[in-house]
Amino acid sequence: MSAPRHRASAPSHDGRPAKARSGSRKAADARVGSSRSSMGKPAAPATTWPIPDGSLEALKWVGLVLMTGDHVNKYLLQDASPTLYALGRMVMPVFGFVLMANLARPGAYQAGMHLRVMRRLVVFALLATPAFVGLVGWWPLNILATLGLATAIVWLLESGGAVARVAALIAFLIGGALVEFWWPALLCCLGAWGFARRPGGVSMLLWALATASLAIVNGNLAALAALPLILGARHVDIPLRRCRWIFYAYYPAHLSLIALVMGPA
Repeated sequence: MSAPRHRASAPSHDGRPAKARSGSRKAADARVGSSRSSMGKPAAPATTWPIPDGSLEALKWVGLVLMTGDHVNKYLLQDASPTLYALGRMVMPVFGFVLMANLARPGAYQAGMHLRVMRRLVVFALLATPAFVGLVGWWPLNILATLGLATAIVWLLESGGAVARVAALIAFLIGGALVEFWWPALLCCLGAWGFARRPGGVSMLLWALATASLAIVNGNLAALAALPLILGARHVDIPLRRCRWIFYAYYPAHLSLIALVMGPA
């Protein structure tokens, strides 16, 4: 049995073997790709804050329960329960985190998740508008509009480029005056997005400060109680299947039911 033959690499015109030339081309392509990434949309983060999908879904259900209690207390009980009011302040940070954690998943931007979420939020925000206007008034817009605006800002930031960043700033400044919980809610969502994408001490502090800014609207710091709940959910793997449409449909449905129970003003 003869020994295997080893073919010598054919030299190129510059005297280098073909394998060496191929390696150089790959390295050059990698440098070009890196350069394009830095000039175009920002590259996806290498790591995101890990939390089991079931636990993230459980947070959504906790938010729905707290929101229901808060709205019953506000509209049917005329804020008779300070406990329900305080628990209700956790709703915005919880929903904001669940949304932003999903948007921060690697590949979410490339898969078009942001645009799909924005379309859903717009549709169901409009469906909730008649009941919301009857309960609250024309201004501000409901919380689905808040979450939709936060998603749009994140989409612009992830699109990259100076024009997109300026558009994100304009959307924040102008849009924040129109939506429920105003600019503090947008800051809370953006803080959660920053932490979910690049977890660390600094991003955690910024998220906490952004959440604390909701005290301007709420009159207390009860929103901060959502943070240990969210952080603790990471360590509990809850076997809960995702219900994609439940949050979207529940919001206008429960507001309509409350408005029906209250009757005409």
